[in-house]
Amino acid sequence: MEVLYHSKNLILFLILLATFTTISLGQGTRFGFYRNSCPRVETIVQNAVTTAVQANPTMAPGLLRMFFHDCFVNGCDASILINGASSEKTAGPNSLLRGFEVIDAAKTQLETACPGVVSCADILALAARDSVVQTGGTGWPVPLGRRDGRVSQAADTANLPAFNDPINVLTKKFSDKGLNTQDLVALSGAHTIGTAACALFSYRLYNYNNTNGPDPTIDPAFLPTLRNLCPNGGNALSRVTLDTGSVGRFDNSYYDNLRNRRGVLESDAALWNNPTTQRFVQRFLGLRGLLGLTFNVEFGRSMVKMGNIEVKTGTQGEIRRVCSAFN
Repeated sequence: MEVLYHSKNLILFLILLATFTTISLGQGTRFGFYRNSCPRVETIVQNAVTTAVQANPTMAPGLLRMFFHDCFVNGCDASILINGASSEKTAGPNSLLRGFEVIDAAKTQLETACPGVVSCADILALAARDSVVQTGGTGWPVPLGRRDGRVSQAADTANLPAFNDPINVLTKKFSDKGLNTQDLVALSGAHTIGTAACALFSYRLYNYNNTNGPDPTIDPAFLPTLRNLCPNGGNALSRVTLDTGSVGRFDNSYYDNLRNRRGVLESDAALWNNPTTQRFVQRFLGLRGLLGLTFNVEFGRSMVKMGNIEVKTGTQGEIRRVCSAFN
């Protein structure tokens, strides 16, 4: 298996490899899937992601979010990439996704290097990992062998986890996909490099639950900052970082903001306000006697689990010639 990482992460990578080997068993994906058929696959995808993120840093959170939205709808089958009047890409929750051109660029190169071999679903899985690495996070070994789906419908996105879902709804949505509460909190950590439009949280700043006041769980000292970024009646599409003070860096400071009542989205703030999820926030902050590497390890582990949701392998689905259209 060809994987490129910073040398400082070699030991952690070996730990992850040993840990994740058991996760991939029985899922239909495996490490080294393209070892003989397309040995440069990881290098090609990594180069495409590196070029894109260096030119536009917002591509990193975009690709990571795209993978999440793909896997939660009919499994990790690249259905999010399909163009069409009523495809997943056109649905409201996906309207602001970015990074499609990065996947297309990698696919074009792979079709030259090894035509008809690498699925768009696997490209997306690798690109999500490489986006984390590009923003300073630790990579993880990605089991491959997914095939691309033949269905993409906007209506199927209705049950995506939402920015205002309470914890009981979020845990149910994750449980339905085989992910537990720890996975929920770990994967939410992707918001350390994320942003959100004012439209998704400004209701917390001015008229929360029709009180004509702010959400009382927001730190009062933080409220003026958010109101300045999202004035009442201002541009609803203005974007705000979800990890104040750590823009573009993949680290565990997102959880520190939650502890300090500086979560931007209501679903983020709820992770600290609910005892069921708060204990995992504490864990990723090292407040329960655990090593600082815990978040990196658990995030990678949860990404592998998520990347195996309802995957199509073997003769299922297809290997698309282009990622934006069925064959």
